[in-house]
Amino acid sequence: MLDSIVEWVVSLMELLGAPGVGIAILLENLFPPIPSEVVLPLAGFTVTAGDLSFWSTFLWATAGSVLGAWLLYWVGQAIGADRLRKIADWMWLVEPGDVDKALGWFDKYGSASVFFGRLIPGVRSLISIPAGIDGMNFLKFTAWTAGGSALWNALLIGLGVWLGARYDVVAQYIDQYSTVVYIILALAVVAVIVYLVRRSVKRRAEHD
Repeated sequence: MLDSIVEWVVSLMELLGAPGVGIAILLENLFPPIPSEVVLPLAGFTVTAGDLSFWSTFLWATAGSVLGAWLLYWVGQAIGADRLRKIADWMWLVEPGDVDKALGWFDKYGSASVFFGRLIPGVRSLISIPAGIDGMNFLKFTAWTAGGSALWNALLIGLGVWLGARYDVVAQYIDQYSTVVYIILALAVVAVIVYLVRRSVKRRAEHD
């Protein structure tokens, strides 16, 4: 799978140059199996060969990141808070008020969430959806997304330039980082489920 992705990215860069990197990153936002931790260091390695320039690669990658985030933001807007409340009302353990609490939290910390979310594998794309649901100011969303994406892209392209032919080392370390992130997210999900179950049991006991 990974080898075929690398081959596809190489062919895309050979055909289109730096815009090919932007297209790959756009698709990475929409289809996470295309890993930026492989695409961007590979692009950095290609920069060392003189086939791409660092700045054009960086700018196209960031443009692809922002465009992909826009698409997911609009998905969030299409879902909307009202529809999400109806879904919450239908679901077991969750209440419409939980949606309002989550949106209130996002109103308070949304900017930081969007920025730092762009630096976390598995969250990079998904963070755009709650921003759209919450109706976060589009210009603010774009600015924070571009800032976080620019930092991530510059780091990974720069590592690819620095490591050269050993660019694949980046993916190995980010896989370890991703594993820690996924474990933390899984524990957070378990904690939320436990909280919701305990709340449901307590309210049922009070009702009885």
